Amino acid sequence: QVQLVESGGGLVQAGGSLRLSCAASGLTFSSYAMYWFRQVPGKEREFVASISWTGGRTYYADSVKGRFAISRDNAKNTVALQMNSLKPEDTAVYYCAATPFPNDRIRREGDMNYWGKGTLVTVSS
Repeated sequence: QVQLVESGGGLVQAGGSLRLSCAASGLTFSSYAMYWFRQVPGKEREFVASISWTGGRTYYADSVKGRFAISRDNAKNTVALQMNSLKPEDTAVYYCAATPFPNDRIRREGDMNYWGKGTLVTVSS
C-alpha cells in the first residue's frame, strides 16, 4: 500500500523558516515526480513545487520562487521543501503528492496518483 507521510509543519513567525519532509513507501520512488501542494480552507489546492525523478528539474509557483526549495533523496525515499522568508500568506496545509508523469508541464492536482494527508504550516505576523 502506497503511503506518503508529511512532517515538519508548525508555527513560525514571518521571516522565519521551516523544512517539510515527505516519506514515501509502497512505490518505486525514483519512478515518480514529486510535488508539494498547499491548501487553505475554502480555496483550491495550489501547486507549490515539483521535482523530477532524479532531481534534475525543479519548478515553483511564482508566489514561492526564490524563497522555497524542493529536493529529494531517492536512497531514503524522501522529498523535502525548505521554506525561507515565510509570509503569513504561506499559511496552509501542505501536501506531498506523486505522479509517474514527467513534471515539465504537470501542475494539476487531478494528475497526482498519490497524496499524503498534509501538515499544517502557520506563519504569524
